[in-house]
Amino acid sequence: MLAMAIARAHPNIEIVSVDSMQVYRGMDIGTAKPTRAEREEVPHHLIDLADPDEEFTVARFQRLFTEVLAAIEHRAHRALLVGGTGLYLRAVVDGLAIPGKYPDARRAFEGTATAQLHTRLAELDPVAAARMEPSNRRRIVRALEVTVGSGRPFSSYGPGLEAYPPTPFRLVGVVLPPARLNARVEGRYQQQLERGFLDEVRWLADRPRGLSRTASQALGYRELLAHLRGEVELGAALEEAIRRTRQFARRQRAWFRRDPRIEWLTADHDPMEVLPSLERIVSGQT
Repeated sequence: MLAMAIARAHPNIEIVSVDSMQVYRGMDIGTAKPTRAEREEVPHHLIDLADPDEEFTVARFQRLFTEVLAAIEHRAHRALLVGGTGLYLRAVVDGLAIPGKYPDARRAFEGTATAQLHTRLAELDPVAAARMEPSNRRRIVRALEVTVGSGRPFSSYGPGLEAYPPTPFRLVGVVLPPARLNARVEGRYQQQLERGFLDEVRWLADRPRGLSRTASQALGYRELLAHLRGEVELGAALEEAIRRTRQFARRQRAWFRRDPRIEWLTADHDPMEVLPSLERIVSGQT
């Protein structure tokens, strides 16, 4: 609603979704995609890019974003990036060098203790090893996968997420009190169920190829899929979805709080409260 209000006031603005799940066709209600009417009123980009049985990568998103941004600027319009997938946002605003995936190399590290993997990484890429906690298995395995698979040190792809360089984008965040945010999470799930979220998940699950690993882990979808498989009651699935979404919101806030470039606008009850402040920023008055 906030982005739409800004776009309605500025006809030269086009909205660019930075959401890793809105890229999937058919995943509409659970990802809170803009409605068809909203998309006809204001141009929206990077939505419905892939079938839900596909694996979608940040590198693919980055390439498509570059094309979309160039087209928007060619029309002498402005892009308003909206969404909360932190890695996707950093990839496009900072032009991160995204290493490829090397599944064969990755499989070689299965079953090896994390401490041993960190020691191996320190031998192959001491710079990368020094940047991560010895207990962070996910990051260590990824660094080894790239180093071994590409034959190039993981650290050579740049400082990565630890650096916050100058960017041509102006970054603005909206924050709500935790209690209010928790209430909004619960209310949103209730609204989505009323709009047919469960039927949407059932339709996706019944497709010949189902959902990809990535799509099936989306907030709300994973829990409703478990319900449809008969593993949990609907009420329990909803409670788990709410709990998991609240945890994600806390991690999301911590992720973005580390970025010193973000200007924070605070709302007490509703994000629309910050519309006047955001309007001044968009208009270049601040």
